[in-house]
Amino acid sequence: MKITIVGTGYVGLVAGTCLADLGNDVFCMDNDKDKIEALKRCEIPIYEPGLKDILEISVKEKRLHFITDIKEGVKNSEVIYIAVGTPPGENHEADLTNVMAVAREIGQHISGDLVVVNKSTVPVGTARKVKKIIQETMKGSYEVDVVSNPEFLREGSAVKDFMSPDRIIIGTDSPRAQKIMEKIYRSSVRAGNPMMVTDIESAELIKYASNAFLATKISFINEIARLCEKVGADVKKVAVGMGLDKRIGPRFLQAGIGYGGSCFPKDVKALIQSGIQYDSPFSILPAVEKINEEQRQLAIDKLKSVYPDLKGKKIAIWGLAFKPRTDDIREAPSLIVIEHLLESGAEVVAFDPVAQKNTEKIFPGISFGHDPYSILSGCDALIVVTEWNEFRDLDFERVKLLMKSPVIIDCRNIYEKEDMRKQGFTYIDFGRKELKTVDNPKIN
Repeated sequence: MKITIVGTGYVGLVAGTCLADLGNDVFCMDNDKDKIEALKRCEIPIYEPGLKDILEISVKEKRLHFITDIKEGVKNSEVIYIAVGTPPGENHEADLTNVMAVAREIGQHISGDLVVVNKSTVPVGTARKVKKIIQETMKGSYEVDVVSNPEFLREGSAVKDFMSPDRIIIGTDSPRAQKIMEKIYRSSVRAGNPMMVTDIESAELIKYASNAFLATKISFINEIARLCEKVGADVKKVAVGMGLDKRIGPRFLQAGIGYGGSCFPKDVKALIQSGIQYDSPFSILPAVEKINEEQRQLAIDKLKSVYPDLKGKKIAIWGLAFKPRTDDIREAPSLIVIEHLLESGAEVVAFDPVAQKNTEKIFPGISFGHDPYSILSGCDALIVVTEWNEFRDLDFERVKLLMKSPVIIDCRNIYEKEDMRKQGFTYIDFGRKELKTVDNPKIN
């Protein structure tokens, strides 16, 4: 099929590249000329494992094209995906300015029947607003259907998530549009990946509800971790015990510094605002936000339990991205930690495998290293913020020798307390009790 993707941000670029890899003729459109020229040279602006490889193949085989003129995309395509940003507005509601601007441009250039797909994360009612704008703007009489097709891409595994998704959600009230969307995703469905066709409003809400629920699991286990520290329990064991219940499952029950990124914080806020807008306010979600914000401060509080005065202290940070396998630092816990440290008069040095350039734009005054060891010399403490695999099995005897004081604040609980204590570290984690003997109950 001939498909245009409007927006070459994270979602648009991954979706467009993967759709081209499946054999479609795809035009990725963006009004950023420099970005488009770079993409034509197969230079991608994000770090996403596997994406560059399939992009290069699709460009070489002329299935994937990069353009700056939306008119060209509209006139040459049967389906238009809207994948532009929806940043938080003044009241934290999703700002739909970009989405509506694209809708107007589609209306101005439409010259035949068209299916428009909302891929951007948008609140309930957006699809019908987009359709209305297109119909009011277009000059001819054409059949226009607007579909809600929310994305569920995890940064770091987005290509896999697109090609082998947990589910494909199609929100439409048009049999014609449903048939076209089923054609686009038929190879995925044939591979056994489930597709759910529903009404538009339900599809729009599914993405927000999913992300808000996962954020709730994270904040819940973090609050349990606080109680564990008070009563002498181990949050890791509590989480394993909870996760064995198939109704709960083990995922998103890792206690630590909290969630970040481009989706969870923004989507929780937007859903809260939707509840207010429709006179159905949430009680749970404001608490989820509050707990998550407190976790960032908790990391600093744990450091201050060792050093009440941080002025003049040299603090190393391992991990800057909001999660492993991405260079995305949007709403990353590391940024809050660094800000607190600098405000307290500490010197900050940091290392991340891929996110250093993005962080340097925000904190040009801090120092960065070329590997985890390179930043440790003379440090009073190390804070582990992102659970990169590169940090799991290092030479901790070398780490201890490099540091001025062997203090580690493990914000992701990736090390074992007893092992670290035996090696001579002052080791502080989240929600795990002090162990005098090895205590690993077997699960039969």
